[in-house]
Amino acid sequence: MPDDDFDYRDAIPGGLAHRRGAGLNPGNRFESVRLHVLGEELDREWVEREEHDGRLRRVERQVFHDRTKTIINRVARTSDVPFDWTVNPYRGCEHGCVYCFARPYHEYLGFSAGLDFETKIIAKPDAPALLRKELASPRWKPEPIVMSAITDVYQPLEHKLRLARRCLEVMAECGQPVSTMTKSAMVLRDVDLWSKLGEMNAGRVTVTLVTLDAELARTLEPRASAPSARLRTIRELAAAGVPVTVNIAPVIPGLTDTEMPRLLEAVAEAGARRAAWVLLRLPYQVKDLFLDWLQREVHPDRAKKVESFLRQASGGKLYDAAGSRYRGPGPMAEQIARTFDVFTRRYGLNRDVRPLTGKWFRRPEEGGQMGLFST
Repeated sequence: MPDDDFDYRDAIPGGLAHRRGAGLNPGNRFESVRLHVLGEELDREWVEREEHDGRLRRVERQVFHDRTKTIINRVARTSDVPFDWTVNPYRGCEHGCVYCFARPYHEYLGFSAGLDFETKIIAKPDAPALLRKELASPRWKPEPIVMSAITDVYQPLEHKLRLARRCLEVMAECGQPVSTMTKSAMVLRDVDLWSKLGEMNAGRVTVTLVTLDAELARTLEPRASAPSARLRTIRELAAAGVPVTVNIAPVIPGLTDTEMPRLLEAVAEAGARRAAWVLLRLPYQVKDLFLDWLQREVHPDRAKKVESFLRQASGGKLYDAAGSRYRGPGPMAEQIARTFDVFTRRYGLNRDVRPLTGKWFRRPEEGGQMGLFST
């Protein structure tokens, strides 16, 4: 069935899901056949709940194991991807941020970028052991690693599996430079390791913050920490000597862009050293997910304004793959950039621009050997 004739709502029998970001589960763009589940089969995966008008349903998390043979991934560096290496213990993310640019990556696994992305999570249980093995290899040079670049390692499943913690233990042990980006106060659980890395200038935490409005954050990012909890996280990390960057992302023109000055003031007061910003990106089916969210959660007049501003910020399109992926070429994006520059200077941000260092790196012990090839 052609996309123009397909009602994506049919892909979520029974209506919206309780505390999930996506209101749709669009078909995989790589597959021509789309599955519609028969009603008598629904309660294998759907559990009814009486929420408000009874339309919401709870969708249970499913975890799939990926027995990958490698864990350090090389990425193609571009002007807007300023790192070369990543470690991703998870794929998919329970935080359920409706705007997440990583959603389309789930389609490579045969899933949907919609509800599947936040309910069907891929975990790599061998990640810590693989990381130790790869860092112990004489071929590895201690270049900075981002953990993780496509999903949040401190999502709810990490409470149970502790894969991020165990990977971080390996990196802290050998002084491997590493950074992470998170929306979760759970990162404070590992403050001992981040502090140890921070002392060597080998660790940095980036906290992502899109708004200070708790109600807006609840609908945009239903299972991420509240804005107040993220500010507390910044304060506690900074107090423990952990360098903290804040990523104001995504900036949504017509909805959150006017918060830029207040956000920068709040994060500077909390102890952040750096700040960055990213314009909302809507690749592939993320456009459908976000526009559906706008219609459900934002006043219709304001929803039209947001869509119009998004097009102005991206040269008339909702997403311009040929342009800068994170900033956009339009006048709205230029205005946001000027505001950001003015207020980062006002609040003393981005003065500490030291890169992470691998100066203290020592190869980890592997298989009982005592690091004979340590640098």
